[in-house]
Amino acid sequence: MNIISDLKKVATKSPWLYRINGGSCNGCDVELATTACIPRYDVERLGCQYCGSPRHADIVLITGPLTAHVKDAVLRLWEEIPEPKVTVAVGVCPISGGIFRESYAVCAPIDQYLPVDVNIPGCPPRPQAIIEGIAKAIEIWREKL
Repeated sequence: MNIISDLKKVATKSPWLYRINGGSCNGCDVELATTACIPRYDVERLGCQYCGSPRHADIVLITGPLTAHVKDAVLRLWEEIPEPKVTVAVGVCPISGGIFRESYAVCAPIDQYLPVDVNIPGCPPRPQAIIEGIAKAIEIWREKL
């Protein structure tokens, strides 16, 4: 048994969340705000909180279909997040393009451009689903440590 690896698992830091909007209608962003602000769904009870910089993030939440207009900026932001990182697609738009998938301006699904670890379907997903998806992302993140 390796004591160092056991200590790393027990004494890990709390994961920080960073949100990237890939061109959404903001429905998923409103639900993410619900999980951050309303005590009933408070994501901080899972031990995580939002950060303002991708360089501090551990888990990235991506909302909206990836539009051609912001694709390069989104990919650049995603690259700034240090390893190990976990990517969560929030809502049906990043998963499949949603109702925008046939548009010339949409580059969907997002997993064609970057790896996605957790999908949270819905239009928009309910706060309970978001909390469940973030909990799964935390498990994946801890395994990667």
